[in-house]
Amino acid sequence: MAHLAGMQINTRRRSSVLAMAPPPTPSAKTLVRALVSLAKAVSSAGKPKVCQSRNASNVIRRIELMTALFEEVRDSDRPVPPTVVIAFRELHGLMQRIFILLEECRESSSFWLLMEQETYSQYFYELTHSLGSVLSSLPLDLLDPSEEVLEQTVLVRAQLVRARPALNPVELQLREDVIDMLKLVTAKGAPSASELKRIFDMLHLLNGTDCETEIHRLEELSMEEGKKDDPKSFGIAGLIGFVRYGKYVLYSAEFEGVEEEVSQVRSRNGVEGSSEVSTSCQDGDAAMVNPPVEYLCPITLDLMLDPVIVATGQTYDRTSITRWIQAGHSTCPKTGQKLSHKELISNFAVRSLIAQWCEDNNVPFGDDGIRRGRKKGAGMQHVQSTGVGLEAMKLTAALLCQKLATGNAHVQKQVARELRLLSKVGANNRICIAEAGGIPILLPLMSSSDAKTQEHAVTTLLNLSIVEDNKREIVAAGALDLIIEVLKSGHTMEARENAAAALFSLSVSDEVKVEIGSKFGAIPALVILLQEGSMQRGKRDAATALFNLAVYHGNKAKIIEAGAVPTLLALLGHESETVADACAAVLALLATSPEGVFALRDATAISMLVPLLRHGSPKAREYATSVLLAMCKSGDQVIIDDLFKHSTNIVQYLYHVLTTGTLRAKRKASALLKLLRSLQEPVDTPRIRQIVL
Repeated sequence: MAHLAGMQINTRRRSSVLAMAPPPTPSAKTLVRALVSLAKAVSSAGKPKVCQSRNASNVIRRIELMTALFEEVRDSDRPVPPTVVIAFRELHGLMQRIFILLEECRESSSFWLLMEQETYSQYFYELTHSLGSVLSSLPLDLLDPSEEVLEQTVLVRAQLVRARPALNPVELQLREDVIDMLKLVTAKGAPSASELKRIFDMLHLLNGTDCETEIHRLEELSMEEGKKDDPKSFGIAGLIGFVRYGKYVLYSAEFEGVEEEVSQVRSRNGVEGSSEVSTSCQDGDAAMVNPPVEYLCPITLDLMLDPVIVATGQTYDRTSITRWIQAGHSTCPKTGQKLSHKELISNFAVRSLIAQWCEDNNVPFGDDGIRRGRKKGAGMQHVQSTGVGLEAMKLTAALLCQKLATGNAHVQKQVARELRLLSKVGANNRICIAEAGGIPILLPLMSSSDAKTQEHAVTTLLNLSIVEDNKREIVAAGALDLIIEVLKSGHTMEARENAAAALFSLSVSDEVKVEIGSKFGAIPALVILLQEGSMQRGKRDAATALFNLAVYHGNKAKIIEAGAVPTLLALLGHESETVADACAAVLALLATSPEGVFALRDATAISMLVPLLRHGSPKAREYATSVLLAMCKSGDQVIIDDLFKHSTNIVQYLYHVLTTGTLRAKRKASALLKLLRSLQEPVDTPRIRQIVL
């Protein structure tokens, strides 16, 4: 039974089994009633449509025949002998495992069952053989069954004992055909539509919905720790890519004339739903386990496996930031600041928190990579695309881009949605879509009169922009004007918010920061979104985009002129810590310019910054200290007077920052305290120390 120890049981299946289980110490009659109930459940479980149907039929038929014995014992007034009770308990346990195996085969991936047919055949054999052994040890003479039931039970026992592993020659040949086709894809060949159709028909993948269900099941399998990710060496990722390609080749005609969203692709990892670029997709995709944003690498937006700290104090995944530096960059991707050195320091604290979060949410975490878990049918968030998976994705991207270029409005809408979802699945998919010519083909859809088409197009560009080479291609294709137009007057708030997130993603380089800042209406549109955007997502997207633009000194005055400062100050008390931190970060950048200091003064910023010193996050306290220090350094008398109106609280909170703040916050707090003392000698520092203590 060792093979069955690692079998995964989903929540619904576990609930079904528990409902049929007897109490921990049942009476004999209770145990018999549970056996009858379980035998009927096995009989009605149904055999899988594809693979293992012969093994399933055999075991179901034999348990059906055993039901007569259990019913006769249940209806008898005679007591059940203790030795029979022991055998019945063993039978109940084995039948539970059979029920689980049947459900596993009915609900599992057809491709997986096909590739792993020897393993599952062995599962059935082991359970069948164990059932025969227990039935052989059952003292039937003590039960005194009727002649008909006795003959039937003896027949079943003989069948169980003689049973051998059964492999279907048709299924074995079908597997060889699939393997040949996977090899063809790996060699950059394209399978014929007729051969794809034959294989998909035999596996009962008869339409796009069947294919999406199959993809979903493969993704679920990949998240089970007991499953190996290399059935017959091609891997689950390869099978997923192959099924997806087959879906588009065989069933893309289903796009024609469809008015509603028909794709059942589950949300997977990607730009939408994570990090500072954007938040969860609102298309009704299945719910996912979404990690905290601080656990995601700002470059790839994937959960960090090996978080490291760079010279600016920002944390990235080691692989991502190493690739960034090796590409010749000398700045921090998130802040735009020049790196004073390129040493990477392991962030053990964050790694420990990520590991704890993974454990709490049943998400695998280890040196072989991180794959985010699923709950309630959520889609797998990350699958490595290599070999057949990568080549299948290239074929898929080329096919979809061709349909996007030649299809009617309905087809374009559905294909844009498919590209949007595919572009959420890691860097390889984003690269494949761009290499297939997806970027220039998507641009006209940004001006579509259909709200969903526009939304899918801008969000796909957002997803694609995470790849560095794609950023350059998007900008070179002239996408900035179109993105800004969506930001200003997009049909939906989600489209506007994703346009802001796209500007944030694209504005990593100084050249793009300058170009966006020079575009008419771009910065004012971000400020409007900061005011009108959804409570967390839109405001955060707008603030982070403004932050990136403000890194370039020439954009600061434009942001101030657009009226950003009062809105940013008002959001410092936002219920979302992420939004408050983002707004405080923008203010800290604006305060480095004279225009920013005067705008802060005119907006009576000090009264709004003081509470942040006490109640804000560590980052927010650091930013608030930076703003106050910059204002104090200006020497403006109105600012100085306002500072000393709040001096007691400011000094008290600054000493709190000195003991609990970040290293940078401590340095700034110390500098601000010295500056305050130099500006007004009567400040009684010992007395303030006493207040704090």
